[in-house]
Amino acid sequence: MREENYEEAAKAFNAAIEANPSDPIGFVNFGNLLGMVGELDKALIFFDKAIGLQEDCAPAYYGAGTIYYKQEKFEDGAKMFKQAIAHKLNETDVYFMLGMCYYQLGALPHAQANFQRALELDSNDVEARFQLGLCLAQLEQVDEAIKHLQLVVEHVPNHADAHFNLGVAYAYKDRLEEALAHFERAIHIQPEHILAHNGKKTVEEVLNKGANEA
Repeated sequence: MREENYEEAAKAFNAAIEANPSDPIGFVNFGNLLGMVGELDKALIFFDKAIGLQEDCAPAYYGAGTIYYKQEKFEDGAKMFKQAIAHKLNETDVYFMLGMCYYQLGALPHAQANFQRALELDSNDVEARFQLGLCLAQLEQVDEAIKHLQLVVEHVPNHADAHFNLGVAYAYKDRLEEALAHFERAIHIQPEHILAHNGKKTVEEVLNKGANEA
């Protein structure tokens, strides 16, 4: 499966299920494979089968949650990720995905709490830190958002979206020169970044107006 040889992976997983049909992990593996190749509804059937065999099969709940997220069924996804956590899956990914579900649902304080938990488990999780920064910005905790977004670009200097969002945050704080620098950095990394172009144009207009008035 890691080598993207999905046909051979399917044969191997199917053989494992036939050899031990009472083992839920065989169904979880096949569900994960189906999710990777876009057979989302079929994947859910396999995760449901795994849960039927073992009610506390945390990986099956996690797998089902990822499918629901792909289907944009965020409430169902959140329920599955919460079940995975309840059944002792205490890993960064599950808290991150639960945070993403809450973020998509607009439940920003819940999203924030789960992104923070993901970072407690792995402080180097750049994507969790980026999403936490976005969350904090939307909650108008802009100074905290800037701290996290700065850490993101320190770890991943070419993270265009982090630079763009730093530009927005600095513009909000009326620190226009810093905002402009980050918009320009985002454009340098990703020349087609339309939002960064718009941000750059807006900031330049304000700066030029100020210079003319002076």
